[in-house]
Amino acid sequence: MIKIEQVLDILKQDKNFRDISYRADFAYDWEGVTFDQLSYDSRQVTPSTLFFVKGAAFKKEFLQRAVDQGLGFYVAEKDYQVGIPAILVNDIKQAMSLIAMAFYGNPQDQLKILAFTGTKGKTTAAYFAYNILKLSHKPAMLSTMNTTLDGVIFFKSQLTTPESLDLFKMMAQAVENGRSHLIMEVSSQAFLVKRVYGLTFDVGVFLNISPDHIGPIEHPTFEDYFYHKRLLMDNSRAVVVNSGMDHFAIVRDQVATRPHDFYGQDSDNQIKNGRAFDFDLTGKLAGHYDIQLIGDFNQENALAAGLASLRLGASLDDIQKGIAETRVPGRMEVLTQANGAKVFVDYAHNGDSLQKLLSVVTLHQTGKNILILGAPGNKGESRRADFGTVINQHPDLQVILTADDPNKEDPQAICQEIASHINRPVEIIVDRETAIKKALQETQQATDAVIIAGKGADAFQIVDGKRAAYEGDIAIAQKYLND
Repeated sequence: MIKIEQVLDILKQDKNFRDISYRADFAYDWEGVTFDQLSYDSRQVTPSTLFFVKGAAFKKEFLQRAVDQGLGFYVAEKDYQVGIPAILVNDIKQAMSLIAMAFYGNPQDQLKILAFTGTKGKTTAAYFAYNILKLSHKPAMLSTMNTTLDGVIFFKSQLTTPESLDLFKMMAQAVENGRSHLIMEVSSQAFLVKRVYGLTFDVGVFLNISPDHIGPIEHPTFEDYFYHKRLLMDNSRAVVVNSGMDHFAIVRDQVATRPHDFYGQDSDNQIKNGRAFDFDLTGKLAGHYDIQLIGDFNQENALAAGLASLRLGASLDDIQKGIAETRVPGRMEVLTQANGAKVFVDYAHNGDSLQKLLSVVTLHQTGKNILILGAPGNKGESRRADFGTVINQHPDLQVILTADDPNKEDPQAICQEIASHINRPVEIIVDRETAIKKALQETQQATDAVIIAGKGADAFQIVDGKRAAYEGDIAIAQKYLND
């Protein structure tokens, strides 16, 4: 519940209030008006809802439909003149976030909040932290792969970082469920469109940075992308930063005056004697660690999560146990064919993560390696050239290009664009299941491998803006393991 006087005070304190607009001939006494619901979906309103008009595609008829259902007030950046008062603001996203905080009782103040950002590794690091903290605490987790607000029920989120109204509602539910900590993935988009405006994190972790999410509907430039990633550092009480990341000096100077831990090269917290399934650490987490996720980048994610969890009350024993127990759906999942060949399913969806995936697999699998890869439509167009650059560095790799969330683009055209950046012939099989089946049929011995990249654990394809039926890479690979 929130009173209109509270709403106006919040907006004025944020210097975001402009006016309340209404018909001059319409006498309205709004003193004491109370809202018991917040919404940005015109299909989900009641007379006591405070409605937020957001999005470039919003149409006046959406608002009129809500008014017809009894809506009494709305917040917007302009007056749509639909016969009810409009609370006018300069920035609707800022208004949504701060009002949602207050409406849901400021749940962020009752949770220790750990946030991960980075071009890659956010989900894996979040899983490490969740498995560490759950041993002695009661964490909730908001993750691309799985979200849980009670530690029992897990579900997939639509966005890496939920819209602010949804985010604070979920936080409040976590508090009601007795959760003590919240682990979040925070995307650059979350700061760009102000989903976390006004929120301060107890610990913010910066894993890495490389060009990605650059395009017409995302970030216009790498500088803009990097800037919005770095905002997490400015909005965290303490930070953990990978000293081996590109452009580290900029972040190092940015965080110099706040509590921080660096890990990786030229820091006290380093990985030593890294092997496939175990490694040693120096510094604050000094000791021996077992790990199920192969690859030095996964060991780095574990180290980052361990340092952050230590700041939030985890013991060294919990950190060791949590890292050893962590598995992540769709992240380096390994299946074995009847002939002994390995099948790797991984979410690698940009050039940098693909390079790391291929480096790990080819280190262990020295026979024929077959890569199945696509690129999403209508986003991250720069990835297509990046994939070509990476594939060209692996001349012995056999490549099958296929569909991966083509959305409103032609998947054949996407594959052909990727192929144009590759310096040797590749095969295009648009149907993803057919591509997987063919690749598995071409392996012969235990040293061979099929690498299925991009979708991870996603059991759907995005086609024409909607989720289309798709069993998922793991399920399909399992179907053909013994063919």
